[in-house]
Amino acid sequence: MHSTTPYDGLTPDLMLDAIESIGYRCDGRLLALNSYENRVYQIGVEDQPPVVAKFYRPHRWTNAQILEEHQFVLALDEREIPVVAPTVIDSRTLHTFKEFRFSVFPKRGGRAPELDRPEVLEWMGRFLGRIHAVGAIQSYAHRPTHNLITFGIEPRDWLLTHNFIPADLHEAWSTVADQALAGVAACYERAGDVANIRLHGDCHGGNVLYTDSGPHFVDFDDSRMGPAVQDLWMLLSGTRDEMAMQMREVIEAYEEFCDFNRRELHLVEALRTLRLIHYSAWLAMRWDDPAFPHAFPFFNTQRYWQDRILELREQIAAMDEGPLQLQ
Repeated sequence: MHSTTPYDGLTPDLMLDAIESIGYRCDGRLLALNSYENRVYQIGVEDQPPVVAKFYRPHRWTNAQILEEHQFVLALDEREIPVVAPTVIDSRTLHTFKEFRFSVFPKRGGRAPELDRPEVLEWMGRFLGRIHAVGAIQSYAHRPTHNLITFGIEPRDWLLTHNFIPADLHEAWSTVADQALAGVAACYERAGDVANIRLHGDCHGGNVLYTDSGPHFVDFDDSRMGPAVQDLWMLLSGTRDEMAMQMREVIEAYEEFCDFNRRELHLVEALRTLRLIHYSAWLAMRWDDPAFPHAFPFFNTQRYWQDRILELREQIAAMDEGPLQLQ
């Protein structure tokens, strides 16, 4: 059985020893960066800029799955697409020290993208088009695919099996979850035969560092196979009309580098629905990790599950409205 406190042994001394084991001379400075799935630290290095070290959550990804992601990001970096790629040290990007696997990245600065500005959406669209053009060249052999089963059915079943839904809300939540997943299936049917490509996988504003030179995409940890629109819809916000205008800006720029199948617009609200179900299951699966109750005190309360029921009902209605109209 996997430890529910996977980072108990990840002490500051161990982290510094791990970084020094691959040739760096640390100056003792450590700064924890915002990450819950993995543990990510900025680490000071003597006579050179600090580095960012990612210590992977044990048992989440296999070595083959991590290396596939690294190879994809390195291929993007080789094409001068602005991503933050792992540093290659002695021909390796994945290292092991004691029981922990880790990688090192260069430190990059930036701010959150202002996604309400058309010029920012254009920048994002152009670079996502370039990322997807590379992502479509070959498929992942080891990483999973983002679909109804992996992000909807399996998370729903896990929550029900592990009794996270309060007894008095169990029937209401399970019923609305089933209805929502039926709506997702209908959206996929309307979209038809959609290609799966290698994606960023979690392309929200928090995973983009924006500078005057444009965006830098970071943290491909959730990269997997899936429809291209999965990397686009999280850039949208506001009313349906506002989201349609935003998506039009993104796609027009995206198509300078990569074709976009407009039938994937049928999946926007379906993918949002899957993310909502998957997010609840992700929190539940990590609830024994002491960092999670501290960071997410609102989770697993009566109010939390009541809000999720209302949220899924809203998504059922949104999926019934049909795709965004870009014209």
